[in-house]
Amino acid sequence: MLKEECGIFGVWGCEKAAEMVFLGLFALQHRGQESAGIISARGRKFFSVKGAGLASEVFTSSNLKSLKGDMAIGHVRYSTSARTSRENIQPLSADFQNISIAVAHNGNIPRAKKRKEKLEKEGTVFSTGSDTEIIIKMLAREKGEWIHRLKRVGDELKGAFSLVMMLPGKLIAARDPFGFRPLCLGRKGDAFFVSSESCAFNLIGAEYIRDIKPGEILTIDRTGIKSLYMEKQVERQCIFELIYFSRPDSIVFSQSVYSARLEMGRELAREKKAEADLVMPVPDSANIQALGYSKESGVPLEFGFIRSHYVGRTFIEPQQRIRDFRTRIKHSPIKDVLKGKRVILIDDSIVRGTTSRKLVKLIREVGAKEISLFIASPPIKFPCFYGIDTPVRKHLLANRMNTDEIRKFLGVDDLYYLSLEGLLNSCRKTGYCLACFTGDYVL
Repeated sequence: MLKEECGIFGVWGCEKAAEMVFLGLFALQHRGQESAGIISARGRKFFSVKGAGLASEVFTSSNLKSLKGDMAIGHVRYSTSARTSRENIQPLSADFQNISIAVAHNGNIPRAKKRKEKLEKEGTVFSTGSDTEIIIKMLAREKGEWIHRLKRVGDELKGAFSLVMMLPGKLIAARDPFGFRPLCLGRKGDAFFVSSESCAFNLIGAEYIRDIKPGEILTIDRTGIKSLYMEKQVERQCIFELIYFSRPDSIVFSQSVYSARLEMGRELAREKKAEADLVMPVPDSANIQALGYSKESGVPLEFGFIRSHYVGRTFIEPQQRIRDFRTRIKHSPIKDVLKGKRVILIDDSIVRGTTSRKLVKLIREVGAKEISLFIASPPIKFPCFYGIDTPVRKHLLANRMNTDEIRKFLGVDDLYYLSLEGLLNSCRKTGYCLACFTGDYVL
């Protein structure tokens, strides 16, 4: 499965800002499980707690009390551009001309290596391997108000980033002009919140106001909220946020993730009908798509797998050997549900095919009569360079095999992918990045 990016959360004007960020990161934990960090501010002084592991492991009641102030930003991380080490744990902070800034960033900076080499040749010293430090160093070289600095840097970088930046008395949120990664604004009383997904607002009782717009730089301070915009680009919002990454209870790109996934399943059923005894999801990522397929087709929905929630997502582990092992211990087939049955198995996508192949084998072992594997997205043929850590092209199953070859490799009786048209029909908006399906890159 695809490797995720990161989750970011920010709070302005809340007495227990750090605690609110902790809860926000807890809700965004699905976006990154390697590390977590929070930086808070009281006046001009910053306080920081960071560590490897889940938010619930990094933060304690004691160290949260050390994060003073009514403003804070936080980050949960899966590394897409740098190794997992303490210096790469976000948010990152720096001091410039007696002013402290802190930045939490989700995405990948295009041509980051070349940009870093150029800055190093000009005398810039780096202490991390993170793209986020490139943004900070570029901001430091600019002059004037920070919001205008960020506009000039954003215009130069173009994509692919969403970020939240904290200065004394000021919180700034920004999305790149293409809008690759999500970011939204919430409110509770006089406090404002910024989050990768709106599901984090639900946990703290905040109201979702709207998305931060592509190219928008939004500033929150005691004078209110104001926005400045980077140079306009054609929107390319990551459609995999709707297919897989975001939580079903989130609003992403101004639409319900749950509704989009339900419609993907319905579209799949309209495109591909099959005689079967039951339809079942690969839990939990395809639950909603499987429900949509069942509702549209009339084939009963069953849960043929019990998923262990005490094992991390299979792709989080970097070694293939461990990934294969975790796939097997993560899903347990229910023999009474599957034995002798014609099964439609629904999944959101196929990347390497490792997980799918093993799941099919498990279903066969308990005596399923027939297995059809239907995928609620088109074949992934191309890697992503915009904040998702996909395998290189040669490791993408659909890049080196056609559909029939993949069917034989996975050991299923039938295999069908949702068409690109069907996927787009499931989403209310236009302006998506489809590069992983088409190879059409904008940067």
